[in-house]
Amino acid sequence: MSSLLSSMDSDVLRSFSTYATIVVLKMMFMSQLTSFFRLTKGVFANVEDARFVGDKKLVRTDLMVERVRRCHLNDLENIVPFVVIGLFYSLTQPALPTALLHFRLFVGSRFCHSVSYVGALPQPSRGLSYIVGVLATASMAYRTLSTVLLL
Repeated sequence: MSSLLSSMDSDVLRSFSTYATIVVLKMMFMSQLTSFFRLTKGVFANVEDARFVGDKKLVRTDLMVERVRRCHLNDLENIVPFVVIGLFYSLTQPALPTALLHFRLFVGSRFCHSVSYVGALPQPSRGLSYIVGVLATASMAYRTLSTVLLL
């Protein structure tokens, strides 16, 4: 454990911690944005939620609510692996410029993906931003596995 704590002296691990925190906060914001659209549009997935605001009918779907919800789900599917793989990657002591490139590409891609998704921008904007993030995470996974397997 002391080895891991002393690793916090690493610029790579500190940078990773910063970028991981940014994307996790962004992911948390997406759930709040979903709630905001549900409340303002009166679209509830559960009867008790509709009744709580005094609405007797239950509306399950709305284009904007679903768009934001799917964007948040996509964040969950991509940010969680980034955090786990990025932590292991950081512990392999990669070069700082290379690590920063991976972290920045991933974080930038997730913000571009969300803007593209919520803003309904034409493809391939959303698809390209998704692919950039996946490739950044895959590259970190490859580096981690190749480093660990060579030990």
